[in-house]
Amino acid sequence: MSNPPVGVPTCYRHSDRETWIRCQRCDRPICPDCMREAAVGFQCPDCVAEGRRSVRQATTAYGGRISGNPGAVSIALIGINVVVWVAIMASGRYGSKLYDLFALTARGSCRENNGGYYPFVDKVSCDAGTTAHWASGVSDGAPWQLLTTMFTHVEPLHLAFNMFALWVLGPQLEALFGRGRYLALYLLSGLAGSVVVYWLSAEQTPTVGASGAVFGLMGALVVVGLKMGANIQSLLLWIGINVVLTFTLSNVSWQGHFGGLAGGAAIAAVLVLAPKERRTVVQVAGLSAIGAVLVVATVLRTLTLT
Repeated sequence: MSNPPVGVPTCYRHSDRETWIRCQRCDRPICPDCMREAAVGFQCPDCVAEGRRSVRQATTAYGGRISGNPGAVSIALIGINVVVWVAIMASGRYGSKLYDLFALTARGSCRENNGGYYPFVDKVSCDAGTTAHWASGVSDGAPWQLLTTMFTHVEPLHLAFNMFALWVLGPQLEALFGRGRYLALYLLSGLAGSVVVYWLSAEQTPTVGASGAVFGLMGALVVVGLKMGANIQSLLLWIGINVVLTFTLSNVSWQGHFGGLAGGAAIAAVLVLAPKERRTVVQVAGLSAIGAVLVVATVLRTLTLT
């Protein structure tokens, strides 16, 4: 293609294209491929991009970015829980290798395929047997269990209850905090529940479920309701019913429930009480401090078990 005659304006991005159209913002010549329709006339790609950067992003009440689908993270979390449950059910339920990997136990144990275990059998003796197998715990090489336990279920009703609660509570908090802060709330609440389980539960008893994280969402809603001056009586009633069920139903981890509840309340307090002018900095520092406390507590517990 021949170059335009000397003196004829050419597109600032395509020097071989003659044009008489100019950007309404910077006055540079632009060809049809570079023209972007504006409120008045056309703008160049650089000015459009600069305009987008200069427009203030809408934020939630506590600093998060507003998204078109405030329930997206909750749906993703439910999906992960369901996929893990299907995989465990398909691979042997309590005898599944995934269950051994994901369920939280403080110490390793010699387990039968039905979920039972031998509390006084060591790894060497267990490996020498024929019907049982060794499953490691957090203190002897499986620290990931502190996180994976919150995505692990075996009993269908356990999964259904937790996912229903997540579906009801999650989108409300996701809309208030934004996706990133909400995900931090969920994961840190679940981790708080796991750390309390690590300290206070029987050392070789497996614990699974998203209940710690779900109770964390309950605690967070209480803090948000108090901050906003809302009527939280129905929420407190729901929490009270769950507390009663915690102590009346069998095989329920009160440690995970109360650890998650306290953790969620503390995390929400950091998010909602941070001063507006320094909100993000204070929130990041506060959540980092909570995470550091949980890590230190985990390390200390591990030292007592090894």
